[in-house]
Amino acid sequence: MLKKYETIFIINSEVGEEATKALVEKFKTLLETSAQLESIDEWGKRKLAYEIDDKTEGYYVLANFSSSPEFPAELERIYKITEGILKYIIIKKD
Repeated sequence: MLKKYETIFIINSEVGEEATKALVEKFKTLLETSAQLESIDEWGKRKLAYEIDDKTEGYYVLANFSSSPEFPAELERIYKITEGILKYIIIKKD
């Protein structure tokens, strides 16, 4: 049974434009292959609400997807080990 989720991740704005595009593409591909990607919305570079690792800006990306209940744990694991991801959140929608 597929459940609906929403995830927002923030990429370190200091990694450069090419690396940012590569990270967005990496997660887009992951969501397309391991889940059903419904939408992906790049909000772009924005000021952070508070400093994270001495950074004040980040590149925000929002994605909505449907997947099995096990996939978000795997997605979180990949976020944690990916260089350049400042923050992320995965929310289960009702």
